[in-house]
Amino acid sequence: MKFRTLFKKLSISIGAILLIFVSALSALAVSARFADGPSVIFAGGPLEAGELVTGPEPDWGFAREINLIELQLLEPPRSRILWVADYEGKLYLNSNYMGGLRQRLWKKWPGEAEKDGRAILRIDGKRYERQLVRIKTGDAIEGVTKEFTRKYGVAMTPEEVEKEELWLFELAPPRTSGSGVIR
Repeated sequence: MKFRTLFKKLSISIGAILLIFVSALSALAVSARFADGPSVIFAGGPLEAGELVTGPEPDWGFAREINLIELQLLEPPRSRILWVADYEGKLYLNSNYMGGLRQRLWKKWPGEAEKDGRAILRIDGKRYERQLVRIKTGDAIEGVTKEFTRKYGVAMTPEEVEKEELWLFELAPPRTSGSGVIR
């Protein structure tokens, strides 16, 4: 009888702790969606703070020393923290582990970016309008994968791009209609 009582109390205690933990994580996830930018583990809301840099295309060489950037897609307007690589004066993002349906359902932003690549990039408090363009073929793939491998110490190869296990995106200048605003 004592064992059953002890087991019941222990089960209730563990259940209460799990409920508190899940509630706290849920609250953090919901609040992150309304924040100016992402948290480390949760997607955030639109990137609103920081100077919006306009004018000629910047020299992205400084990004070689930047490990993480904030990126917001315009559709849907959510932001996340991602790796970035500078290769031959252009910026690139990657999405690894894209080999199966489960991974593609788990990582929704790459598919969303492929449909509507309009984005805002924030680096060191400055925002830049960008157009994400998925790179599937071409001479840059080998150099870009080598740069990600060098910078982050995680092997990335052109073969992964070919097999669609690794998706690469160029952060190209925005497509404009004369107003300088992404359309």
